[in-house]
Amino acid sequence: MSYGGYGGGYGGGYGGGGGGGGYGGGGGGGGWGGDKMDNLGGGLRNIDWTSTKLEHFEKNFYIEDKRVSARSDREIEEFRRAKEMKVQGRGVPRPVTSFDELGFPDYIMTTIAAQGFAAPTPIQCQAWPMALSGRDLVAIAQTGSGKTISFALPAMLHINAQPLLAPGDGPIALILAPTRELAVQIQQECTKFGSNSRIRNTAIYGGAPKGPQIRDLQRGVEIVIATPGRLIDMLETQKTNLRRITYLVMDEADRMLDMGFEPQIRKIVSQIRPDRQTLMFSATWPKDVQKLANDFLRDFIQVNIGSMELTANHNIAQIVEVCSDFEKRSKLIKHLDQISQENAKVLIFVGTKRVADDITKYLRQDGWPALAIHGDKEQRERDWVLGEFKAGRSPILIATDVASRGLALASRLFIDIDHTFFLFSSCSVPRLLFSYHATAICLIQTSRTLATSSTMTSPTTVKTTFTVSVALGAPA
Repeated sequence: MSYGGYGGGYGGGYGGGGGGGGYGGGGGGGGWGGDKMDNLGGGLRNIDWTSTKLEHFEKNFYIEDKRVSARSDREIEEFRRAKEMKVQGRGVPRPVTSFDELGFPDYIMTTIAAQGFAAPTPIQCQAWPMALSGRDLVAIAQTGSGKTISFALPAMLHINAQPLLAPGDGPIALILAPTRELAVQIQQECTKFGSNSRIRNTAIYGGAPKGPQIRDLQRGVEIVIATPGRLIDMLETQKTNLRRITYLVMDEADRMLDMGFEPQIRKIVSQIRPDRQTLMFSATWPKDVQKLANDFLRDFIQVNIGSMELTANHNIAQIVEVCSDFEKRSKLIKHLDQISQENAKVLIFVGTKRVADDITKYLRQDGWPALAIHGDKEQRERDWVLGEFKAGRSPILIATDVASRGLALASRLFIDIDHTFFLFSSCSVPRLLFSYHATAICLIQTSRTLATSSTMTSPTTVKTTFTVSVALGAPA
C-alpha cells in the first residue's frame, strides 16, 4: 500500500501503517477464463439504489481563472484547433493553457514542479476543467498523452473534500484498469501526487498474493486501482465494499472490452451509487465503448484529442523494414549495434512467449544485456525485470503484448518483430512522455501484406510519420 496521512480540507485519509499494496498483476482474470470468469460476481447481491438514502457529496471544485474567462471564443477555438482537440456536450468548460490557471492546491503544485513538467498536455488542458467541474467525462486520446494524471489529480481534490474514512469503509475513488502492469503504473502516479496530502492507495490485481492486498483494504485506503476480476473476488469475499465510491474511472476502456471484461465491469458498477462521478478514458471510440458510456455516464461531456481511431504517435519516427524471416536476427543485431553507441534503452516486441525467450537467450549468449517479460513469468520476476530495465542495468527488454500498451517505459528504440497488432498504432508503443522522441522499427516478411498510403513495389525500408497498418496473420 502506498499512502500518506491526513489530507487537506476534510482530509481524505488518516494516515497510518505501512505495507506494500501492490505491484501490478494480470488482467485480474476476466475475459480469458471460460466458466469461472462467466460466474464472477455471481455471489454479489443486487442493490436497490432507488430505496437507498444517499448522503450528499461534493464534486464540483472548479473556479475558472480570470485569464481563461478573458479569452475570446475565437481564441479558444484556435487553441483547440492547434491541439487537435474536439469537444462535445452541454456546457463544456474552456481549456486551460498552464498549470497555474487551474487553481490546484499547493500540495499538488509542489509535486508538479518537482516533476519538471513545463506545461499541461492537450488532454490535460481540457480534461482537468471537465473533471474538476464534477461532470461525467469521456476522454479519447492516444496512449502516451498524459491521461493518467488527467484523472489522478482531480481524484486527489475529490477525496480531500469528502469525510474521512471510518473503520469498515471502502475506498472513495476506484480506478479500473485492464492489466496489472497498467494498474501499477497508475498506482505510482497516485502515490506521487497523493503523498503530500496523505492519500492512501493500493493496487488490486491477479497474479499476485491476495494477503497483502487484503491487509491494505482492511486498513483502509482512499484509492483502489484494480483489475476487474480480482476486485470482484475481493467484493464476493467481503474484503472490501464500494459503498463510499463517488469517483469512478475506467482507464483504457476499449482494451478492457477487447479482453472480455464487460460483464465484470457491469457487475462492479452495479455496486456503486448511481450519482457518482464517472470518467472514461480510451484510446479509441468504437460502438461497444460508446454503449458502455451511454449506460454508465450521465449527461457526459467529451474531449477527443486527434483521431478517435488508433493512430501513430507523431513523436516517434516509424520505420518499416521488409525482409525474409532468416534476416531478422542479423537486422536486429545491426540496430542494436547502432543504438548501443548512444547508451540508450531498446524495447523489442515479439509475437509469442516462446520467441521472447528464444531471442533473449540468443542475445545473452552474444553478450547483450537482455531480459524478457511475458505472461508466463512470475509477478516478482516481472517486477524485477521492469526495474532492471528502467534503471538501465539491463537496457534491452524483449516483450510480448503484455507490455504493448500502458507501460511508461522511456526507450530510444522500439523494434517490432513479427507482431500481431497493427504495428504503428499507439497500442504498439508503450506510454511515453508526451514530448519524448524515439524510433520504432518493424521487421516483416516480404510475403506478408503491407498497407501504407504509398505504393510499395519491392522490398524496401519505409520511413513514415503517418499511420501505418501492417497485416501479419498468425504469429510465428
